[in-house]
Amino acid sequence: MTRILVAEDFDLIREDLCDIISAQDDMRVVGQASSGAEVVTLADTTGCDLILMDIEMETTTAGIKAAERILEKHPGMMIIFLTAHETENMILTSMGAGAVDYIVKGCPDEELLLHIRSAAAGRPMIDAKIQNTILKEYSRLRSSERSLLFFINSVSKLTSAERNLVRLLLDGKKVREIAEIRCVEQTTVKTQIKGLLRKFGCARSKDIVELIRELGVAHLF
Repeated sequence: MTRILVAEDFDLIREDLCDIISAQDDMRVVGQASSGAEVVTLADTTGCDLILMDIEMETTTAGIKAAERILEKHPGMMIIFLTAHETENMILTSMGAGAVDYIVKGCPDEELLLHIRSAAAGRPMIDAKIQNTILKEYSRLRSSERSLLFFINSVSKLTSAERNLVRLLLDGKKVREIAEIRCVEQTTVKTQIKGLLRKFGCARSKDIVELIRELGVAHLF
């Protein structure tokens, strides 16, 4: 029998969750809370195995703070977050606060119960989501690493005049303005920009500016 606390500030949602859980033979609701402060107290005074914890209660992070306080005193307690949105940030938030899983509000009853039973059995469903998130982050970092190495190699090949031209592009200067600043013809500036595009492998000067800002290396110019 899994003993469950339900923490949700919206009465109708909390009552619905309690009804669904109470109808199961292997689960029992042992307490209800409508705030983070209340669930922290209940966790200390009520014997429970798992808490369904709304993240946003009296404040937007009340559930997160409550989870951290509870797990400090009861490290073996399982917490599943209730959230309105399924995002990668939600996964990272759950991991950071020590929750074993999260459930999106309004999901089918069968999905809710599956999450609870999987967590109670020591096989929380968030594991697969975490793996996917980590793989995506690894791929992103590898891509950024390749971009940065290519960029550094390209910068090393720039002349001082080309570096100055990049600085002007970063400052948002147009071809006409650059020509006036450098006291040259606009056609000369266009030719120099074409040279930059070849070295950076970009199609437009705007792409060079975006690449530099994305990599956070504007200070090099």
